[in-house]
Amino acid sequence: MIENLLLILFAAAAVAGAVLMLLLRHPMRVALALIASMISLGGIYGLLGVHVIAVFQIMIYVGAVMVFMVYAIMLLDVRDPSFTERYSRLLWPGLAAVAVLVGVLVSAVWPDKDAGSAAVAAFTDGGTVFGVQAFSAAFLGEYWLYFELTSVLLVVAVLAAVAIVKLRRNEPAATPPAPVTQERGHG
Repeated sequence: MIENLLLILFAAAAVAGAVLMLLLRHPMRVALALIASMISLGGIYGLLGVHVIAVFQIMIYVGAVMVFMVYAIMLLDVRDPSFTERYSRLLWPGLAAVAVLVGVLVSAVWPDKDAGSAAVAAFTDGGTVFGVQAFSAAFLGEYWLYFELTSVLLVVAVLAAVAIVKLRRNEPAATPPAPVTQERGHG
């Protein structure tokens, strides 16, 4: 019972961190939301019984990759004044779209009351529909490569951002063109 409660708590925290990554505008705040999401994923791995992966999640991804990403964000030195705004102007339309998406997903998962209550009962009693150990075995058996490829993608993205910054710093400063004045004939 407590395992399921903790799983729901960590999953909600991971989703909240992911949603904040989409809503926040300042890159450092986005990185902190990603750190919170990764820590929550480490908690989920611990609940799944794969403690080595949980420790690697915290040490490697939160400790090393996120330090690397925060360093890259600080290296970018973003001084765009739009980052001083707390949220994007598209916050309310985005939240409305998320509400519609959640409504569609809930109606797809539970088309009628009987099927929905059976799925919830199987989830809470550790039945055969969903089990933490079955999920962890499937994840580590089938999907581990995708998980690791994501880390490679993150490193490549940071290296590309650093390369773009270096290219921009090496470009000569563009001088604005002189205003064009028209001479009028005297006549």
